[in-house]
Amino acid sequence: MSSAIVVTATDTDVGKTVFAAGLVRALDGCYWKPVQAGLDGGTDSERVATLSALPVDRILPEAYRLNTPASPHLAAAIDNVAIDPTLLEPAACDRRLVIEGAGGPLVPLAGGLLFADVFARWRFQTVLVARTTLGTINHSLLAIEALRARDVPILGIAFIGDEQDDSEATIAAIGQVKRLGRLPRLDPLDAETLRKAFGENFDLRDFG
Repeated sequence: MSSAIVVTATDTDVGKTVFAAGLVRALDGCYWKPVQAGLDGGTDSERVATLSALPVDRILPEAYRLNTPASPHLAAAIDNVAIDPTLLEPAACDRRLVIEGAGGPLVPLAGGLLFADVFARWRFQTVLVARTTLGTINHSLLAIEALRARDVPILGIAFIGDEQDDSEATIAAIGQVKRLGRLPRLDPLDAETLRKAFGENFDLRDFG
């Protein structure tokens, strides 16, 4: 497998899946969501397939597909499924692999195992996706601290939403992370508008 990039976020519904779709298309890579919690209304893998317009074989199958839209540890308990950390190993891919977590880095998977613990085992460069709305400074710096405490390599931070230059600059300065760019909210949001916006707002050289 070629090198991978992990995409995590400060919270749920930040825009992480949209960012991951834009990134995997820009890299012409493969996408993997290890644990999908919630199947009604479509999965993140299905959304990335649509928004990236990549061939279906580039969307790798999840290790776990859980029915309940909840934290993976709870969804697994409701489904009577035991998440085995040894199964959370990236599948083979001869292209750059974009791995999307669930929610934030401290989301629990099973017992005391957190997503950040899995990220630490993988040792892949990680992008933190954050909102630009009120509260983002605190949430972003806490997520950065959680990743650093586990020696997870942080590639940088990507913002989603309207421009808030002071908040974005403050997070980058205090957190000592690279400010990768900002993806505006798109209307309409489709494969072409996302491709164009990602290309205009991010520099692929930052992603190696």
